[in-house]
Amino acid sequence: MDQVMEPQAISVKRAQVEFHNFASLGEPERAIEDYAQDNLKRGTLIRNHLAFAGELSPFLEIGANAGHTSYMLANEFGADGFALDISADALRHGVFLMDHWGLSRAPVRMAGDALNLPFPDGSLRFVMTFQTLSQFQDLDAVFREAKRVLMPGGVFLFGDEPIRRLLTLRLYRCPYYEKMKPWERWLYDRGLLGFLVKDVIGADQEESFGIRQNHRMGLKDWQLLIERHFPAKEYEVFLPQRGWAERAIVQAGRRIDRHGSDWVPARLLGGTIAAFCRKEGTAPAGAPRFRQFETLLRCPDCRGPVERDPEETLRCRSCGYSAANEGGVYNLIRSDERKELYPGDREDLIDFTLPGHAGKLGSGWYGLEGVFGNKYRWIAERASARLRRVKPGRQKLRIRGYAHETMFRQGQPVRVQVSVNGSDAGPWNLDRSGLFVIEAPVGDAPEYAVEISASPTWMAPPDDRVLTVNISMIRLVDA
Repeated sequence: MDQVMEPQAISVKRAQVEFHNFASLGEPERAIEDYAQDNLKRGTLIRNHLAFAGELSPFLEIGANAGHTSYMLANEFGADGFALDISADALRHGVFLMDHWGLSRAPVRMAGDALNLPFPDGSLRFVMTFQTLSQFQDLDAVFREAKRVLMPGGVFLFGDEPIRRLLTLRLYRCPYYEKMKPWERWLYDRGLLGFLVKDVIGADQEESFGIRQNHRMGLKDWQLLIERHFPAKEYEVFLPQRGWAERAIVQAGRRIDRHGSDWVPARLLGGTIAAFCRKEGTAPAGAPRFRQFETLLRCPDCRGPVERDPEETLRCRSCGYSAANEGGVYNLIRSDERKELYPGDREDLIDFTLPGHAGKLGSGWYGLEGVFGNKYRWIAERASARLRRVKPGRQKLRIRGYAHETMFRQGQPVRVQVSVNGSDAGPWNLDRSGLFVIEAPVGDAPEYAVEISASPTWMAPPDDRVLTVNISMIRLVDA
């Protein structure tokens, strides 16, 4: 029998919630600059294809992160719509963007699942997503869901999706530029690193979090996928030209291509693709009244109609599902998954963004630091914590932390050691600075005494603390 491919496992969804909560505005100044650059490129892309895209209201952005591109569509294009992401916390950070950029209009923000969109059939004119599809193993499932919610004649835009590269040895996953080793940066600046690495540069960070990537799609694969679902399309490819080596391949590929296009260079070097895909049929005249946006929604559990009460809570008329307005965000994820992805202040979880986390910490922790979702505590040589089991079945311990680059300048191995109820569960050797996630199976017990130790230590005068790593989450998850 053929193996059934799961489009996206619950463990991947959990990793996405953690990652985007941590990364969306963990470094606000840098994140805002990145978002501004995204919007500059994406705004230009939409303008170049606006005649094909047509009416943009009501729109939906899937995988919106902090919602920055939805804010652009609402303010620069005057469109009405929804910003949806698996991470409610990432969307809440959008208020900071709105204030920082001085914006007057905002999308409706909601946590939701791209595989179970909380919208009735044929309810939206424009659906867009960027840097999202490659996080799903079954892309047809995502296309079917996007097509379902589009009106006849509506348009699905996806962009910043990787094209599989032929000219590479696929030796290892490489991080982003700022985390590269000196020899990697030397190769990157000359356009040579891409000939060695697996997947795409930067995929290492998401993979280390547990976000499984799908980088199997060559340019022909993307074309066939689009044609299976949409009768009309316009697309652009964007080629990597990071140094003389890649520029030379681009020029040679264009000469080889019988049309002088970027098709051959894109097959050889990869890059990214953006496509506007139109659903069959003719769009109805006039746009729905967006003031009652709840009329464009459906219940994620029973798929019944949704109402909005005076307290701004969304409620299903049929099954009683409810989603309160929490910090400007509605959580419209299916009930069983919402309990797992948003457990709250539970005994088997230490989330440093929640005030109750301190009661589960033992000795060895410094004060709480960080902004938005990037809350953490530094430790010195060791620190302890305690978790209590709340679910049956096999469990594993998951720890999210950060290793500063100063640790790697000591001339010693950078190591994290974990013990659980007195038994060693490590060690882990880290070879790069930045975020890390470590996981280890744990035995069957009602409580878990966790001790984390790390080396080498370092200091940052005039701060007189002795430091190793910082920790932002400790939790039990299903094995």
